[in-house]
Amino acid sequence: MSTPPAPLRIVLMGVSGCGKSSVGEALQRLTGLPYLDGDDLHPAANVARMAAGIPLTDEDRWPWLDRVAERLATDAPVAIGCSALKRIYRDRLRAGADGPVTFVHLSGSRDLIGSRMVARSGHFMPATLLDSQFAALEAPEGEPGALTVSIDQPTDEIAREIAQRLGL
Repeated sequence: MSTPPAPLRIVLMGVSGCGKSSVGEALQRLTGLPYLDGDDLHPAANVARMAAGIPLTDEDRWPWLDRVAERLATDAPVAIGCSALKRIYRDRLRAGADGPVTFVHLSGSRDLIGSRMVARSGHFMPATLLDSQFAALEAPEGEPGALTVSIDQPTDEIAREIAQRLGL
């Protein structure tokens, strides 16, 4: 008797403005895989800090990452948008997810992402924090269960590439 495959747990990761929410919604439309926006899991204090232009510290992020990991564990199969900028953050998500996690790094240039952040409205993260996001980013190259996708293409194409690369 063979063991059934583990439920799919995907984290769409990258700096603010890389398109996690848009790509997650497009991936959901394309594949039916449920998508959750990790921003909705931030404690109110984190949202207030970011809205005020104050970068989060590691200590600020731990409760949020634990909430994301809990949802990976309880809601799988699921895709969640979560910056997961550092390896220690991804390791914490892996440890709490109750199964394998695939990280999809939505990668783009500072100029491209900056222009997208300036154009969007209604988000608590100001464009002024983008440099701190890039400074904190440790790309997941070489990590198990991680792949990188360029965001220099239309959102639906990004979702199709992810679906194809993951066999969805």
